[in-house]
Amino acid sequence: MAEEPKNGDAVGSGVGGREAEEEQVVNPWEVTAKDGGKIDYDKLIEKFGCQRLEEPLVRRVERLTGRHAHVFLRRGVFFAHRDFNEILDVYERGEKFYLYTGRGPSSEALHFGHLVPFMFTKYLQDAFKVPLVIQLTDDEKCMWKNLTVEESKRLARENAKDIIACGFDITRTFIFSDFNYVGGAFYENMVKVAKCVTFNKVVGIFGFTNEDHIGKISFPPVQAVPSFPSSFPHLFSGKDNLRCLIPCAIDQDPYFRMTRDVAPRIGYQKPALIESSFFPALQGETGKMSASDPNSAIYVTDSSKDIKNKVNRYAFSGGQDSIENHRKYGANLEVDIPVKYLGFFLEDDAELDHIRKEYGAGRMLTGEVKKRLIEVLSELVERHQRARASVTDEMVDAFMAVRPLPHMFS
Repeated sequence: MAEEPKNGDAVGSGVGGREAEEEQVVNPWEVTAKDGGKIDYDKLIEKFGCQRLEEPLVRRVERLTGRHAHVFLRRGVFFAHRDFNEILDVYERGEKFYLYTGRGPSSEALHFGHLVPFMFTKYLQDAFKVPLVIQLTDDEKCMWKNLTVEESKRLARENAKDIIACGFDITRTFIFSDFNYVGGAFYENMVKVAKCVTFNKVVGIFGFTNEDHIGKISFPPVQAVPSFPSSFPHLFSGKDNLRCLIPCAIDQDPYFRMTRDVAPRIGYQKPALIESSFFPALQGETGKMSASDPNSAIYVTDSSKDIKNKVNRYAFSGGQDSIENHRKYGANLEVDIPVKYLGFFLEDDAELDHIRKEYGAGRMLTGEVKKRLIEVLSELVERHQRARASVTDEMVDAFMAVRPLPHMFS
């Protein structure tokens, strides 16, 4: 019989799958709200059984690391967690942990929504000086997107270049693709996890149907076991109790609810999670960023001209329908995408507060806010493109080489 979920891990309640009258569906493959509305994150926290990341934890991170909290942390982009406080306890005792995040390589280029977890993970690696494993689930995308094995592997390497361009420390970072790495101790842990999860439970967690092929049903252990240090004997030999922290978007939570349920039953520590909200599409929070609609997102391959055109033409505005009404009523900041994007990427808190105040009061116009966003995004993309251009195939090989990490905990 499965262990009862502890510490808020709601495992067997169908929370990741579809239910007939669900107001919102949030799982690794689908994020939808009822009647095209916004995702209710408070309901999601309650349903998933995780905890809201409160201000005292943010202040504690600043105290322990001796640096200003990342913009994603202090502005609530990463808003929920599981046992993050325990990771901070471990660090405060002078012990270490490791980071684990990943990417499903299904497209040639990444958009800003894809970059959010990597930007935040780099901050965590730099602040805590800990090792990091990055999983490229090329096998998953081969099964879900109907890509060939060869194309999935090629996209994994291309995406690895964008990930490396985020600035990760090669002496503390191991990037691996499932097609190339799975085997040995990693596969042994997959089998251990698979034996603990019944078909009924995996259907309840992920919402699989009778039409899904068995590759999908058997995949979850592949994403689960990087949470366990013994899956990486070349990195963590003899450190089976090393804790793992996973920064990810909250749609990945079903994988790790399953993992946390299984971990104590096979003698491992539960991974901790720190989870982000979703990055909105240009057309608004009810829209969806889609590779089939290049105007729904800003891509790291976009030119400054592309960015200017997309923001001016497609970024949903909360401004009024005339200057007169805008001066009178001000902008609706709750729906305004340029302001939301600035909340992610404008580093200066005082400037952001000024924009929100002036725009909300109608003293600043939509065109002025969009102009500032275009500047911020163009600078970020240009910086990323310069870094990406310097990433060679040899650098990718070096990050993906199975090797000890020389400065792993130093």
